[in-house]
Amino acid sequence: MPDMPALNIIVADAEGRRFYAALEAGMAAAALGRRVRIFLQGEAAALLRAPISFAGDADRRAAGLPDLAWLVDEAAAMGVALFVCQSGMALTGMTATELAQHVRAAGLVSFIADIGADDRLIVY
Repeated sequence: MPDMPALNIIVADAEGRRFYAALEAGMAAAALGRRVRIFLQGEAAALLRAPISFAGDADRRAAGLPDLAWLVDEAAAMGVALFVCQSGMALTGMTATELAQHVRAAGLVSFIADIGADDRLIVY
């Protein structure tokens, strides 16, 4: 499946449930052999501040589901590239030293520039 289009996901809302969904979609695509990149824009950047957590984690764990930190680590292990918006970092008062492992700062222009003509883009 090397000719499969890449999946690019932008998380544009600082809502943990949307980020869960984006990670799960990205992980499914990665499992099928697609290249996957996820970009957290604006205030959503704070979702990747270490240590990663979300208010919905306890409910997910109680239901036998993984929490946000586990999903992020597993996505990275599967090759999903994770990016946070540099402007979003400034907006939320984050510094590069606060980024979770496996996460890189980037700009929206550079993220979009790397989307190929046949690639897919989803916005959550």
